[in-house]
Order: sequence, then C-alpha cells, then structure tokens
Amino acid sequence: MLKTITLDGIFAKFEGAFAENTLRAYRSDFEKFQKWCTLTKVDPFRSDPEAISKYVEHMSEQSAPATVSRNLASLSTVLKLSGHDDHTHSPEVVLALKRMYRRKGRSQKQATPLTRNVLEQLLSVCGTDIKGQRDRVMLLMGNETMRRRSELCLFKFGDLKRLPNGKTGIRLRFSKTDQLGKGKLIPISAPLCQAIKDWEEHIGKPGYILRSVNRYGQIGDQLHPASISRRLKCLQKEAGLEKIGALSGHSFRVGGALDLLDDGETLERIMLRGGWQAESTAMKYLREWQAM
Repeated sequence: MLKTITLDGIFAKFEGAFAENTLRAYRSDFEKFQKWCTLTKVDPFRSDPEAISKYVEHMSEQSAPATVSRNLASLSTVLKLSGHDDHTHSPEVVLALKRMYRRKGRSQKQATPLTRNVLEQLLSVCGTDIKGQRDRVMLLMGNETMRRRSELCLFKFGDLKRLPNGKTGIRLRFSKTDQLGKGKLIPISAPLCQAIKDWEEHIGKPGYILRSVNRYGQIGDQLHPASISRRLKCLQKEAGLEKIGALSGHSFRVGGALDLLDDGETLERIMLRGGWQAESTAMKYLREWQAM
C-alpha cells in the first residue's frame, strides 16, 4: 500500500534546514502548483516534464518571468529534497521558459533605491515618540548594513561587537546566501551604534533590535519583515516622496549599492558589503539606476 504524501509531512522534515521565510516561500510556491495540479488532474509529486512545461506556460500568462523562474526553483527544491523526480530542468521545461523569455523578455523591475538623500528626508519625518525612535533605528540600520528585510529583523542587541580598530560592528548570523550560519561582521557608524544603544536602554530588555509598536505605544518582542515595507511606505508618504516610486524592504540594498558606486567603491567592495556572491547579481542592482 502506497504511503500518503502530504505537504505538511514534507515540510516537517525541512524544518531547521532553512530559514523560516525561505520555507514559507517554498510552501507558498508549491501550494500554487498543487492547486493547478488539482484542476488539471495531475499528481504534483509524480508530474512529468510535459505537465511542468504546461504549468510554466500557465504561470507566464499571469506572472513576471522572474516570478515564474523563482516558482520553478521552489518546485525543484521541494521535489528533490522530498525524494521525488525533479523534471524542472527537462528539455520540455527549458523550451517553455525560452518561449516565455522571447515573448516577455528577461527584464526585472528593481526596487526604488533608498539612497542617502532619500534617507535624510525619511529621517526628518520620524517622530520623537517610541515608534519614531524605532523607525530611526530601522532606517539607519537598513541603510548601513544593506541587508534584506528578513535579515534586519534578526539582528539582536547582543550582536553588537567591538572591532579591533576600535569601531563597532554588528554580527549577521544568517543570510539568504549563508544558510549554515557562518556569519559575518558588518561595520556600522558611531551614530547608528548610539541609536541602537539608546533604543536598547529605552526597551530595557535584551532580544531583537527591531520590535513592533502598537497604537498604544506598547513594544512587542520582534518586528515582522513585512512591517518594514509598510513603515517605509508610510514614512515616504509623510515625506512627500511618492513620485520616486514605492519604497520596499529591498530599497536599502539597491540604494546602498548606488551610494557606494557614487563614492567610487570598486564592484568587489560593493559585493562584499551587500553580500553578493556573483558579479552579475550585483550589476543587476546597479545597471537600471546607473544614470541617476
């Protein structure tokens, strides 16, 4: 008798091997595939190349090429690590992707950059209350560390470290490109270090640096990554910066890379600061905005 395969059972085995946000994305992408399989009467765990190529064609009708590619990568990971045949790289699927790229192109819209001049305008509308103090720390930390929103939310007060040169750094324990937690120290400025210490003194307890703050001024234990994008949009509106394009959690990385380029930094140093492992990835952030 065949054992029933459930998505809950598969993802239970994945726990601890990936970051929570990564698992959430994998699951969301696979559930979309599962829903399509139900409608087309295909077994998602025993799908053949023809079925997956048809799914690519289905996705390409309603999603951007980058989204289709990401979804396909999620399917590949889930199928392989759950012990099932992975046909996402089969000739039929490759051809389906090529047809999509020829029809829609490969261009991917980059996040609106949060450069230093934008940062100053956002800081100017941060209030003096608890939420304003938290927002100020979020803006400065995002700008200087150039980290993804999920990584910003994982920084803790205990991650501040004194560097050999007398300056301060903050330890990044995990990242999208460091799932095993080797970690790295990111140097931060004295103003950011002081802002974090003042915020810690205000909170009065250890733990995560970025915290939720409700309408009554009560401080939570941690800030959800999605809240960063929401707060950026609110601050952007208050600063009257709607015309530059919507800011998002990724705006810190694009803006930071552009600032470093304007400072005359080499591509290698930009890659080291942003944590990019491939030149092509770093250049993707810079190319669209190089004329700014």
